[in-house]
Amino acid sequence: MSFTHFVATFWQDIAGWLVLAWVLATVGTLLAVMHLKREPMSAIAWSLTVLLMPFFGAFLFLVFGNQHIRRRVFEKRQRSRAYKTFTGRADGASARVPERWDVLARLGTHADGFPVTSGNAVRIYSEGAEAFDEMIAAVERAEHHVHAQFFICRPDDAGRRFIDALRGCARRGVEVRFLLDSVGSYNRPSRLLRVLTREGGRVAAFLPIINPLRVNLRNHRKILVVDGRIGFTGGLNIGDEYLGKHPSFGYWRDTHFRIEGGAVPGLQHTFLEDWYFTTNEALKGGAYFPPHPHEPAPGTALAQVVASGPDADFKSIRETYVAAILRARERVWIASPYFVPDAGLSDALVLAARSGVDVRFLGLFRPDKWLPFLAARYFWTDMLAAGVKVYQYTRGMMHSKFVLVDGEWASVGSANTDNRSLHLNFELNCQFFDPALTRELEEAYLRDLEWSVRIDPEVYASRPLIGRLAENACRLFSPVL
Repeated sequence: MSFTHFVATFWQDIAGWLVLAWVLATVGTLLAVMHLKREPMSAIAWSLTVLLMPFFGAFLFLVFGNQHIRRRVFEKRQRSRAYKTFTGRADGASARVPERWDVLARLGTHADGFPVTSGNAVRIYSEGAEAFDEMIAAVERAEHHVHAQFFICRPDDAGRRFIDALRGCARRGVEVRFLLDSVGSYNRPSRLLRVLTREGGRVAAFLPIINPLRVNLRNHRKILVVDGRIGFTGGLNIGDEYLGKHPSFGYWRDTHFRIEGGAVPGLQHTFLEDWYFTTNEALKGGAYFPPHPHEPAPGTALAQVVASGPDADFKSIRETYVAAILRARERVWIASPYFVPDAGLSDALVLAARSGVDVRFLGLFRPDKWLPFLAARYFWTDMLAAGVKVYQYTRGMMHSKFVLVDGEWASVGSANTDNRSLHLNFELNCQFFDPALTRELEEAYLRDLEWSVRIDPEVYASRPLIGRLAENACRLFSPVL
């Protein structure tokens, strides 16, 4: 081959690759704009990613950016409506809340949400080991059914202990249904789950990974309902690390809670809708929603279950977060391992801080995931400039997820303050209109701050250029973090 022919062939190949890159960039940009037309900042971020990295960026958009899996999301929405019709769900009137917080109660009931219920008994757990022991004890006392739903179930000692408790129920004739997310629990204890199935339990995986490019919409909820009377939810999954046994993180700080009373049917309905969508088994009846006509109320707390997901245009948890922050007059205290807010949530926090509200954010010191951690540091810049106090938890892993406002309102559950939780994942929180519970959470928060370091805005502003470049690069992925 002559040198001239080699050069001509080389430039033909280059031209071919450039044309392909241009086609991918054009198609990817059009898809980003079309699929994310309701989220302009996400569309801009993905368009830039595809344009600057035509091949890799297009691949990333197919995996993560194409968030609306239209057929599956439409099916989930239709199944949820069908299940509500089948069960004839009748929530009754919403309990009265203080007038100042009425808008949050109404936002929580929007789009088939659950009402505020009174007379709830709530026990808050600040450590995973105690919550896990209480869940095991409740399962072992079950008489009719146990419904469990977790994002993660590990094949370790904690996973074996939990599944053994479920097996014990199944052997006693108790109905057992265990729903896992197929991505979060990709390495689940399959052998034990097969044994549980053989002994009469039911196990299902939410949105199984049929197409490896469709992994974006995940069920991040953590729900345990026993006999329709006792519920557990919060941030805890099933695994040794949640009990403080992780070799790297050691101590694991989480927030989980046990609830009895009128809010439990909200947990039950949420689980059963997800179960129906996954297995096509529709359940209803008094055994799953037992009445309490003659029993005294187990507690005094006003509580409201708030579920959200990509199958609904109205993002209930995100809207209650933003509305609560904007109504704050004294303080907004947030704990979350991941902080990648959208524009609305970011603006609400900045506005609150500039208005003189004591806004604090408590996050990670040692990250378990570097991409969202670095992206969060980009957003810290605006927060610090507005007067938000940013803390990093040094004792171990900070996995709690809650927002506290003015010592009167709290939202606790599975949702982080990031785009993934507030827009892409199926999540579940419970908002409490209860000063006593909120004060309990605030006291735990103040204890957490004793194990934390506060970021100095001036020192942070002088961080190395290489760090800033990494933060800017990672924040391009903020729509899916």
